[in-house]
Amino acid sequence: MRRCDVVSRGGVVRRVLAFAYPLRWRFVGAGLLAAGTEAAGLGLMAAATWLLATAAGQPPLIALSIAIVLVRALAIGRGVLRYVERLASHDAVLRMVTEVRARIFATLVDRPPARRADALSRMVSDVDAVQDLVIRVLLPMAAAGLVADAAVGTALLADPAVALVLLAGLLVTGVALPLLAARLARHGAARLAPLRAAYAADTVDLVHGAADLAAFGARPGYEARGAAHAEELARVERALARRSFAVDAAATALGGVTAMAVLVTALSRGLPGVWIAVLAVATLAAGELALSLLAAARKGAEIQGSLHRVAELLDEPGDPAAGLPIPDGSVHLRLRGAGVRYRHDAAPALHDIDLDLPPGHRVAIVGPSGAGKSTLLALLTGAIPPDTGTATAEPPGPAGGGGTPITAYDRERWPVAVTGLLADAHLFHASVRDNLLLARPGATDEELLAACRTAGLADWVAEHGLDVRVGEDGAELSGGQRQRLALARAVLADPHVLLLDEPTEGLDPAQADAVLAAVLADRGGRSVVLVTHRLTGLDAFDEVVVLDGGRVKERGTQGWVRAHGG
Repeated sequence: MRRCDVVSRGGVVRRVLAFAYPLRWRFVGAGLLAAGTEAAGLGLMAAATWLLATAAGQPPLIALSIAIVLVRALAIGRGVLRYVERLASHDAVLRMVTEVRARIFATLVDRPPARRADALSRMVSDVDAVQDLVIRVLLPMAAAGLVADAAVGTALLADPAVALVLLAGLLVTGVALPLLAARLARHGAARLAPLRAAYAADTVDLVHGAADLAAFGARPGYEARGAAHAEELARVERALARRSFAVDAAATALGGVTAMAVLVTALSRGLPGVWIAVLAVATLAAGELALSLLAAARKGAEIQGSLHRVAELLDEPGDPAAGLPIPDGSVHLRLRGAGVRYRHDAAPALHDIDLDLPPGHRVAIVGPSGAGKSTLLALLTGAIPPDTGTATAEPPGPAGGGGTPITAYDRERWPVAVTGLLADAHLFHASVRDNLLLARPGATDEELLAACRTAGLADWVAEHGLDVRVGEDGAELSGGQRQRLALARAVLADPHVLLLDEPTEGLDPAQADAVLAAVLADRGGRSVVLVTHRLTGLDAFDEVVVLDGGRVKERGTQGWVRAHGG
């Protein structure tokens, strides 16, 4: 049974709205303002109708003065209330969404998803569903419900029979039709979120992976897949639009039928002509609430998939049975016959790789571009699983068969077990301090500066300070400075296994050797895996593995490095 079938929709909504609890009074205020706005609109129609119908009898002007002031006040008040409500509701929901995004980001950092290319969609479009849940679903429903109750109560004062007819009409247009709209939308909307995520993943793959796709001859296939996803997404959205139009038309027609029924009932009950007109026009205005309820119900159905996907990252506790008990906090990574094939009709990116990485072991991976070095690091981080063979994390010592797949090991029990400076390391448009604190939120300034010294960035930080902003993806820094800042962040994390993908790229040879030596000295007895094109500075490594064409071509030690010009 699928997880979204096990977890009720109400349970998912409650989990998401747990982030709204600290802001509950802000949301209550926004809801009351939204209800006041709708009530002002309904009251404006009723008061204006009474004013026009009464003025037709040419009474003294003094008899109309209160109604004139009321109409003006409601007309102005409706706009003011709507403006204030928008400010209040968006202020509250943006505060809430900020917390949701922070939680999801922390989850993605702590538990890198294995081949879940829709992580970007979860951070952007799926999280927008949380905002829509409040702004476009819950607040409109609450406001419409309060105003509808007030309208029925007011009609009850005029005549119980009229109130009963109005109630019946509102139940059909405001309850039955929204439920039907949600049901119709849910069949197609269940596919919207994964389709949008797939389309977003296709776009990211084509834009950021253009060079790799071209090298492997995979670009046409990815383009065709993206076009197929786009066409399917457009087809589903067109079907939803047609259904929405039919339901909206039915709601408008039923609103008119309800107004006619109220008019006939009021006439049969002998109510004064002015009040008959007021009740009929007010019923039409109340019927417009059904359209807002239809939109809310439809949006609620459309975002269910996104809310489920967001909830998976908001509440994804580690399985107490997962992982391995490692008393000293170390971890032994093993690859046994590991292979990765990105396409079934293409050559493997990695083939039959064996690698032991016990605690304190240092391995350098060398080879030409496209040899599979970055793919090997992805296996070690758990970003991708092997298609053949195994990639496991085990307790220190001889292989005992008790390893856990790296993609599934429990990061709650092994915090910061495997991380480092990878090829796609990102710098945020924030200060140096903020970028470093991602690795260790509680780090002191002394620890931040120590990491910068290890990465060879101390002089630059001493000149500019920790609070200087680095620009979007480090655009305000030179290539070497950007690389060293990312390296400082990796060093600050102090993982059990530090993975480094070309950490000294952009530096001159002497500086590169000095930075690498400082990093290794800082690591002490912890494990290091280095991917590099250079053979210099590798004497401190226990093993050098040469990859070519996705296979291990040679293995060597310090003597091998010296013999090959290191």
